[in-house]
Amino acid sequence: MPGELDRVHATAIAVGGRAALIRGASGSGKSDLAFRCLGLGLSAIVPDRVMLVSDDQVLLRREGSSLRASAPPQLRGKIEVRGIGILDVDAVTEANVVLVADLVHEGAIERFPDPWPCAQIMGVAIPQLRLRPFESSSALKLVAAIQSAAQPRSEPKA
Repeated sequence: MPGELDRVHATAIAVGGRAALIRGASGSGKSDLAFRCLGLGLSAIVPDRVMLVSDDQVLLRREGSSLRASAPPQLRGKIEVRGIGILDVDAVTEANVVLVADLVHEGAIERFPDPWPCAQIMGVAIPQLRLRPFESSSALKLVAAIQSAAQPRSEPKA
């Protein structure tokens, strides 16, 4: 139902107003992956600054056929960095969820999902990506996927 709010155990980051909802079990690496994404510098792969939406708990609100993510007020601009504690970081107030990143530690990850699988959240289909959170390229993969989610994809060149 439009306007409905749901609180989920997840972390969300945004690039240029487009957000990824990072899901996984407690201790699976959601905050760690988000923290590494926040530290990425601008480049051809990262054309906009990566910003935190919310860490640990994300508020989701359906607006028409899309989802908006935001932080509970007490968590806004805060991220937990294991071994250090809670850090204050720059954050966006809300962003449009265009991708769900499910963290996995085992099992196959499809090389070129076509079509991408989708997660159903609050009646909205969101492209879904599986990532190994501690793989060295996972932060760049996540940012690249946020930018390409729900956009036309070309076939890989042989």
